[in-house]
Amino acid sequence: MANLVEIRDLKVEATTDSGRRVEIIKGISLDITDGEIVALIGESGSGKTTIALTLMGHTRPGCRMSGGSVMVGGQDMVTLSEKQRARIRGTEVAYVPQSAAAAFNPAITIIDQVIEVTGIHKLMPPDQARIRAVELFRALSLPNPDTIGNRYPHQVSGGQLQRLSAAMALISDPKLVIFDEPTTALDVTTQIEVLRAFKSVMRKGGIAGVYVSHDLAVVAQIADRIVVLRGGEVQEVGTTKDILENAQHPYTRQLLAALEPEPRGITQPLEVNQKPLLEIENLIAGYGDRNPDGLPMVQVVKSVSLIVEKGRNLGIIGESGCGKSTLARSIAGILPSAAGHIIFNGRELGRSSLERTRDQLREIQIVFQSADTALNPTKSIEDILGRPLTFYHGLKGKERENRINALLDMVHLPRALRHRRPSELSGGQKQRINFARALAADPKLILCDEITSALDTVVAAAIIDLLKELQRELGLSYIFISHDLSVVEAICDEIVVMYGGQKVEQITPDKLTAPQHPYSKLLFSSVPKLDPTWLDGLKQDPELIQAYSNR
Repeated sequence: MANLVEIRDLKVEATTDSGRRVEIIKGISLDITDGEIVALIGESGSGKTTIALTLMGHTRPGCRMSGGSVMVGGQDMVTLSEKQRARIRGTEVAYVPQSAAAAFNPAITIIDQVIEVTGIHKLMPPDQARIRAVELFRALSLPNPDTIGNRYPHQVSGGQLQRLSAAMALISDPKLVIFDEPTTALDVTTQIEVLRAFKSVMRKGGIAGVYVSHDLAVVAQIADRIVVLRGGEVQEVGTTKDILENAQHPYTRQLLAALEPEPRGITQPLEVNQKPLLEIENLIAGYGDRNPDGLPMVQVVKSVSLIVEKGRNLGIIGESGCGKSTLARSIAGILPSAAGHIIFNGRELGRSSLERTRDQLREIQIVFQSADTALNPTKSIEDILGRPLTFYHGLKGKERENRINALLDMVHLPRALRHRRPSELSGGQKQRINFARALAADPKLILCDEITSALDTVVAAAIIDLLKELQRELGLSYIFISHDLSVVEAICDEIVVMYGGQKVEQITPDKLTAPQHPYSKLLFSSVPKLDPTWLDGLKQDPELIQAYSNR
């Protein structure tokens, strides 16, 4: 079969702030045949997206293609002029971004944006383009395909918007489509429907694809071949089946191992008559003005009750918008609850952090999802870790300095990092600092709000191992909020499933294979497996999907 794409000895350089040139893609060679879907897998900074963008003759600001060739349909994207590349982009090669919400203009209807490329390149008349768009909406399993295009982007769900961005890419009948982590930000139930739609349309149209991701279980469902990248170099190439079943390179095996973290193991039995560390009783929280009954206009958490035992971990899972993070913020006192009780160590806490003592604030700490926004970019790591040491413990001078060193040791970071700022650290390092700041308070309970969701699989696995280690050493308890079931299973003793602001089920690990609530069944059945046949063989109740999925 003829090759649609032939990349030979591709080199890409980046220019640093100091003007130094650094080679970030180091002589990559790769072929893609007509109709073949190839996945680019690797950690952040491995070069996945950089390589994918060169297929459109594009590089990010500060980068340039410094060597080699990128042949797409017989044309070298490296040597073409920018005007020639522009004719190919959107026609022969199309792109589906990670964030569809950022790619759509909020002020223009969806249908006008989907068909825009056909007008730019004069591919077909507007009426014909609209008919073609509706056909794609139907093929991508979108609801109300005849009218959904008349809506604005904010009027559809995240999963629907991601499929609409695929329709925008496919309307010109391209030979090659680049998918840049298109399901990363989606809930697991939504992700399955989007993957199914992508796979069906690509197969029926015989369209070749490049699928960029760090999740092997996801690409296993859609890719024919997998290219494993690290540091701008190819580590291993093989068919999806070969990579999953017979990986040769140690880094590939590390990626596979990270997808199946070791369970926490046996925990010590609870002491007789031991009081829970945290009790939540009928908690209600939300946003907006208060109604006459004192409850918020928008209730996000609706009469939730739960218990966390000392030295144990509670996982909270559910789709985006189900109230997981709002519940955590209410427990921490950041968002005052409107009703209910929060009892910690046998004492009822004030609803707002302003109503709690400094010691009560110290004992419950929260680690936020995004270390980028949680850490002050203008402060050094030393200042970031030193502030809670001074606030909660009054430490100064040498005593504070020694404690900062101890905290860096705890999270396995070199002490020399104390003088850097957050922007000078990797994503995994920043999350470790985020966690070290919580440890500085010497807490009893740490609320972990999606702390691994923005991290690569291997880095996330290392963070989970760190949490387990610190729990053994310090006797901590965690509330772990996540949409990644494998992570929750690896660290939690109990798992609460939330839907629509309510707790619908509580599961213990030995019952994970048989959840009882219909939504729990849908959630657990939607987690991709390291099996290329899994998605094609997946059978789910359509009525269940309709009832519980906002896709």
